[in-house]
Amino acid sequence: MAALDDFSRLSGKVYVGGAFVASTASALLDVIDPATEELVGRIPDCTDVEVDAAIDLAGEARRAWNAMDSRSRAVMLHDIAALLRQDKRPYAECLTREEGKPYKESVDEVSWCATAIDYYAEIARHETGRLAGPTVPGQFHFAVKEPLGTIVIVLPFNYPLVLLCWEAAAALAAGNAVIIKPHEQTSLTTLKFIEVFASLPKGLVQVITGGARVGQRLVASPNTHGVAYTGSVPVGQAVARTCAESFKPCLIEASGNDPFLVMPSAPLDMAVRGAAFAAYLNCGQVCTSAERFYVHEKIHDEFVDGLIAEAKRLRIGNGLDAVDMGPLATSRQRDHFERMMTRARQQGATFATGGGRPAGHNRGWFVEPTVLTGVTPDMDIVNEEPFGPVAPIVKVKSFDEAIALANRSRFGLGANLYTLDMDEAFRAVREVESGILWINAPLLDNDALPFGGRKLSGTGRQLGPEGLAQFQNTKFVMIDPKASNQDFWWFPYADGESFKPAS
Repeated sequence: MAALDDFSRLSGKVYVGGAFVASTASALLDVIDPATEELVGRIPDCTDVEVDAAIDLAGEARRAWNAMDSRSRAVMLHDIAALLRQDKRPYAECLTREEGKPYKESVDEVSWCATAIDYYAEIARHETGRLAGPTVPGQFHFAVKEPLGTIVIVLPFNYPLVLLCWEAAAALAAGNAVIIKPHEQTSLTTLKFIEVFASLPKGLVQVITGGARVGQRLVASPNTHGVAYTGSVPVGQAVARTCAESFKPCLIEASGNDPFLVMPSAPLDMAVRGAAFAAYLNCGQVCTSAERFYVHEKIHDEFVDGLIAEAKRLRIGNGLDAVDMGPLATSRQRDHFERMMTRARQQGATFATGGGRPAGHNRGWFVEPTVLTGVTPDMDIVNEEPFGPVAPIVKVKSFDEAIALANRSRFGLGANLYTLDMDEAFRAVREVESGILWINAPLLDNDALPFGGRKLSGTGRQLGPEGLAQFQNTKFVMIDPKASNQDFWWFPYADGESFKPAS
């Protein structure tokens, strides 16, 4: 019950200037446990004055932080990662109570936070610029990497902690200050988690809660200098438009609609298990969830039978119990998912299993893991993002057809392929239009390699050196140590270089 005590303590608070303070906002937003539908706390919809004050504090803190040597910054970030590893349980319990995912998945998320912080603590010491051969003898030419300034991070509810660390660790390691606007559903968990950053200079990391107005003010402020946003396409487009007004750099990770291709050479037992994990992890609330399946006709029926069995085997319930799948995070999300199930039925899909609410769960926003067959490429269920536990299966006749259908999407975040045919594997590397491609190993990340998409899935990259560069400005420097004469191109121009008519 420690999480409920934390929620009570943090309700109505924000984290500014290195301390939790009571918000002056009159409007409070309810936070509901998605497994029980019980009120667990309230968060303030912060005032404009509070937002602006946090921005001012960040401006002061970032100057001192950037003046610190990179090794000292790295040591402080490593200490935060070590603190996280000492006891992941408090943050994991909070996350499960607020977001709904199984406790095991919450512990994993906290673990990934620590590895991301360690990664950026070190790489930022190396990615500070580069030397180049000079174009003039005796000169010294190089580029230096500088922080952008104050970074705004707007987070979703599905992975609020690891996305915070992917972005905040990179921004901080680069020398920036950070202001976090968490999703309304997971703000209390974010406030609890931010305690691990208490050793950093006051005002360097802050959390301001609230709805869209708060996020918009942070993004639009002339005193913030970069934005990282994860969420829906329409809001991501609005953020990008706002940033474009001042050419403010922005990282946008919007929706996905990831394909999952299964070919005859694939080991079906592994393909089925991988498909179930890719479709049902975190109740399907993953930007890189497999949301449309293209299965070769030679193995289609056997694959469907296997996936139905996997779906029926999943234990559903409160994420604090021994379960494999918790509820959807919000009632709004369940309404959206159920509307998509209704539309799939209207358009002719067959519900091989699932599609409703699980028996015995009269409270909480639970839905069944679902397998749809008889699905055609024009159905809404394969062209929109359900963000829930559903596997719509389209039967295909060839690898060529599967590739063509995989690319027939407005989105391009991730893609999956199960095959032991290396020609197919390397064709997928060349031909699949996505930012990430998993072949026989779905949904894994690597801190050292970039994560991001193309098309309507967004712009920019998290993780890897690319994720650090999102929060850096590059400055080209040219030094002539002797302040030499530059007559090879200075005034006055030599008469011999003037235009002469052809004779």
